[in-house]
Amino acid sequence: MPDTITQANEIRPAPLTAVNDFVVKFANVNGSGSASANGLFAKSIIRMGVPVAARNIFPSNIQGLPTWYEVRVSGAGHLGRRGGVDLAVPLNPQTWDDDVKEIVPGGYLFYDSTKPLPASKFRDDIHIIGVPLTAICNEAYKIPRERQLFKNICYVGALSHLIGIEPAVIEQLLKEEFASKPKLIGANLNAFNLGRDWAAKHLDPIGLQLQRADAVGDRIFVEGNAAAALGAVYGGATVCAWYPITPSTSLAEAFTGYCEDLRTDEDGTKRYAIVQGEDEIASIGIVVGAGWNGARAFTCTSGPGISLMNEFIGLSYFAEIPAVIFDVQRGGPSTGMPTRTQQSDLLLAAYASHGDTKHVLLLPADPGECFEMGAMAFDLADRLQTTVFVMLDLDIGMQEWLVPPFKWDDAKQIDRGKVMTAEELEAGKFFGRYTDVDGDGIPFRTYPGTHPTKGAYFTRGTSRNRMAGYSEKGVDYQDNMERLLKKFHTAATLVPGPVVKPATQKTRIGAIYFGSTSAAMDEALETLEAKGHHIDAMRVRAFPFGQDVYDFIHAHEEICVVEQNRDAQLRSLLMIEGGIDPARLTSILHYDGTPITARFLIDAIGKRLDARQATRQITRKS
Repeated sequence: MPDTITQANEIRPAPLTAVNDFVVKFANVNGSGSASANGLFAKSIIRMGVPVAARNIFPSNIQGLPTWYEVRVSGAGHLGRRGGVDLAVPLNPQTWDDDVKEIVPGGYLFYDSTKPLPASKFRDDIHIIGVPLTAICNEAYKIPRERQLFKNICYVGALSHLIGIEPAVIEQLLKEEFASKPKLIGANLNAFNLGRDWAAKHLDPIGLQLQRADAVGDRIFVEGNAAAALGAVYGGATVCAWYPITPSTSLAEAFTGYCEDLRTDEDGTKRYAIVQGEDEIASIGIVVGAGWNGARAFTCTSGPGISLMNEFIGLSYFAEIPAVIFDVQRGGPSTGMPTRTQQSDLLLAAYASHGDTKHVLLLPADPGECFEMGAMAFDLADRLQTTVFVMLDLDIGMQEWLVPPFKWDDAKQIDRGKVMTAEELEAGKFFGRYTDVDGDGIPFRTYPGTHPTKGAYFTRGTSRNRMAGYSEKGVDYQDNMERLLKKFHTAATLVPGPVVKPATQKTRIGAIYFGSTSAAMDEALETLEAKGHHIDAMRVRAFPFGQDVYDFIHAHEEICVVEQNRDAQLRSLLMIEGGIDPARLTSILHYDGTPITARFLIDAIGKRLDARQATRQITRKS
């Protein structure tokens, strides 16, 4: 290494020291085989009883572009992104400069030192750790692909010595990963030991250390898409029609796997149907048709797919046919950023289709709620006879999160809502398909074939009267549209209510947030509270909003609305639906495609509160 690097060490700040509380970020090339090694690194820390929050930031092509994997180690259990990097592992020359810039002063740079780099590639305020990974692997392996693949495991070995990962944990994980290919266990373990042994011989452990803990408990490490798919099975879904689109494809794939295990009889009979349509339009058409026939059906897609599905969504709304859509949101508009995360489909989903429409949205915060709301969506769709959206995003859907085990009750009862039986029809019970007999806006329906002569109806996407007879009379159309609005108000009493986190002291400042923002927001609130910034917080979990959401807003002088999109879509929904004065709602927006961080929120909300305090002081003086 150049002498200038050694000399620079004399002016470097003291190295960071922390136990079970730091951020490691890997920078790799997509398709290089690094994903398995990086995942092994994260899971090994979990196996030591220390919580992690892992984020895979990847390109939309198959191979060659930069990819990053960020592991936040948090003994306190924070699962959102913190912001900043304490230990960087930049193994991609394309992104080296930007990766080095992210390291906090006093942090560490771990790099492949096989080829010397000029001093200009380093920083004077960080600590440099060079390991000749390429040289080590070139000496040990002759096949080029093996050299590349095992270099990834080699750097995990070196890092295990530097930060204190127990080798036995890695060995156990490799045994589990390659149980069906035992030869690969020894090969990967050998590569791991190559890196660990070199580091143990030449380097001292660094100031960032792991200590075995018991902070993980029985929590599982799972992606939101997989959780939602299992929730769909638990909720009684038997039909999935979909068209591939990032980042929702793995949801349909997971549903397929779960159905093969849970909806296949011993004789091989499959009690489910999974159809890949020719496009998104066909997929939602199949779902609506299956829902009309009484099946619990869904599709999974992202923003571009919702755009194409609008006409069928309108049919579901107006003809009152149950359907569920899992929208795994990504960066838009148009193709946008297919492998980046945003919360930018709220308005698209809430008012999907032409004409006057309002749709139910469920807003899960993590894979645990993806499972719960994934099941709940089908009860709501049947009960309300309409489309229900489950609004995930890429950060929830395609990232693994630590969550409590899902609660599965074999005695769970499916809520089919207002379905009239053949016995009721035979007994002469009144049936008017679009008649509101209970005052909640929800009519009774029948399944096709329920009775040979009674209760059958022609489903209309056109205007009709209460008996489903075609009508273009203004009074009939208006009667129907007002009933649909009443049903939407009923929905507000059925969807999950908000979660409120009051400040420790009385305050006139509040915050509203939702979805994947929640993990970082929870940490930010805790930090702000410790700094004397008291703020009441509410996490909304569904749309339509209940009265308690509007009561919360009116109880405060100012509300910070936190969301991950440019146009403040949650704020717009609050104003449109609640008639809220825009001056009461201050937007805190983050939309660069990466998951929001606690440090961003602490800074943004803190500055807003400081400015408010300064204004109040000036007002008092004047």
